[in-house]
Amino acid sequence: MMPGDFFRALGQLGDPRFRGVLWRGIGLTVALLVAVYVLVLNAIRAFVPDQVILPWIGPVGGLDAVLSLGAVPVILLASVFLMVPVASAFTGFFLEDVAEAVEDRHYPALPAPTPAPFLTLVLESTVFFGVLVLANLLALAVYPFAGPLAPVVFWAVNGYLLGREYFTMVAMRRVGRAGARALRRRHAAEIWLAGTLMAAPLSVPLVNLLIPVLGAATFTHLFHRLQARGPSPR
Repeated sequence: MMPGDFFRALGQLGDPRFRGVLWRGIGLTVALLVAVYVLVLNAIRAFVPDQVILPWIGPVGGLDAVLSLGAVPVILLASVFLMVPVASAFTGFFLEDVAEAVEDRHYPALPAPTPAPFLTLVLESTVFFGVLVLANLLALAVYPFAGPLAPVVFWAVNGYLLGREYFTMVAMRRVGRAGARALRRRHAAEIWLAGTLMAAPLSVPLVNLLIPVLGAATFTHLFHRLQARGPSPR
């Protein structure tokens, strides 16, 4: 069952190959957050004057410095949303390493996979990144009407997309693109649920740093379990 897939992935977190991928993933995340902060900082410096004149108070300086410091918690809050595209980019760069480590430990009798070329994975991840951004922009129109259910909408939308991408990338290594698509269609609900369970902790700062690695490992277990189950009876 799905919790078993996750706990098997969690149990391998001490694997040296997992740790290597984890540190690279953290580096990717930190680089993205720093890049966003630098862009915000430059925008503040470009558009916010050194001082403003307030009625009855007079000149007030240091506004740009205050906004620059205030941008730090804003960027940390934005990391909740930024971690979703980071998880998407992760598939193109690191998923093969994680899937290989999982299979070496838990499925040693398997023949060698036929992974897609690295550039193909990067291209697919780039295209998917665009789909992810577009879907989240469209979802922004729904969030105001969702009220307290807005986080559920966020998790459901990104869970569907992340589950689709992670499962497809893992399955393609073993059964090709057509086989991955057929298997995904047979088990769409379970894959969506697994993706949603991955999207939810991506919203938790610090915890979300572990999720791309654990997600790739969990979906590797999920693929092998669903493939072993065989076609659903008609």
